[in-house]
Amino acid sequence: MKVLKLIFKNALRHKLRTTLTIVGIAIAVIAFGLLRTVVTIWDSSVDATMANRLITRQSVSFIFPLPYSYKEKIESVPGVSKVTFQNWFGGTYIDKNNFFARLAVDPATMFDVYPEFILSKDELNNFKKQRNACVIGEDIAKQYKIKLGDIMTLDGDIFPGRWDFVVRGIYKGKNKNTDKTQMFFQWDYVNERMKTEMPGRENEVGWYVVQVANPNKSAEISNQIDALFKNSTAETKTETERAFAQGFVSASGAIISAMNVMSFVIIGIIMLVLANTMIMSARERTREYAVFKTLGFSRLHLTGLIFGESMLISCLGGGIGLFLTFPIVAGFEQAMPKGFFPFFFIEPITVVLAVTATILVGVISAIFPIHKALNTKIVDGFRYVG
Repeated sequence: MKVLKLIFKNALRHKLRTTLTIVGIAIAVIAFGLLRTVVTIWDSSVDATMANRLITRQSVSFIFPLPYSYKEKIESVPGVSKVTFQNWFGGTYIDKNNFFARLAVDPATMFDVYPEFILSKDELNNFKKQRNACVIGEDIAKQYKIKLGDIMTLDGDIFPGRWDFVVRGIYKGKNKNTDKTQMFFQWDYVNERMKTEMPGRENEVGWYVVQVANPNKSAEISNQIDALFKNSTAETKTETERAFAQGFVSASGAIISAMNVMSFVIIGIIMLVLANTMIMSARERTREYAVFKTLGFSRLHLTGLIFGESMLISCLGGGIGLFLTFPIVAGFEQAMPKGFFPFFFIEPITVVLAVTATILVGVISAIFPIHKALNTKIVDGFRYVG
């Protein structure tokens, strides 16, 4: 008990220095938590993909369209259960900063191929019946305070003009990492307007989403699909949905890798801050440690004093930082456009890493001061002037 009392007294002897050290550790943990959340969520978008879905796109790039006529041919491939398609629409909703995915889709097959998008039967039927109907994710509905029956107006860029869509459905996510920030509307509605307003751009889709019965045969089915359109004017590349998603992630790979490295550099900064404090404290108490040795304090007692003080400061700073990380991440989520990060939450691995780092920093920061205190002779300790 006396040792614990000494640990608290030593830690609070220089209140300003200890407070600044705790604040520095807390800020570093918050920064670590925020950066790691961005990295893990970015990777989670890949993990949210389904093993039984393939993406068939234009072989050069997904930005080039494919003919609508490919749908029946893909459906004829053995092992294919269902085929739907999507077309990137773009456009602006209210303001250019309001970014979220807007896709023209096939209402008859879209929600069969994507069972993780949960929509009521009535909402799905209403979506299918009305040409200019749309379905949006619940996160988009919450952000813009949209309810069923409201009209969402888009200013087209890829597909020019004013587009008015009636909200007939608001889908929920089956899992925590399901993207609930998308907007879907009927491809037929867009295609009809293209026939009259932009002849030559009708009957085109962005990419096909292919549901397969056996994911183990994905490579074989992919090759069969691509073989159908070999040497055509629009050759295809079929890949798993995971590989397709990784293509988007890899486009920002350098930034994500840099953030990942920075998150661990922050751990080094925490260690330097706390180590500096502990070294200063140990130097100031050189004479005190000599007195303790004279009074019969063992090496274990001195180790406990220094180690305990280091762990106390480290755990206080880390605990405060981790506690504040949750509301800060929540605030960051609210401030960001919903479509940029479809979901944003702290993964358990981030908490584990933060706690582990806090403990590790406390241990490492105590090593040098302990070594110094244990190996300084009593006479040298009394002679020290600091």
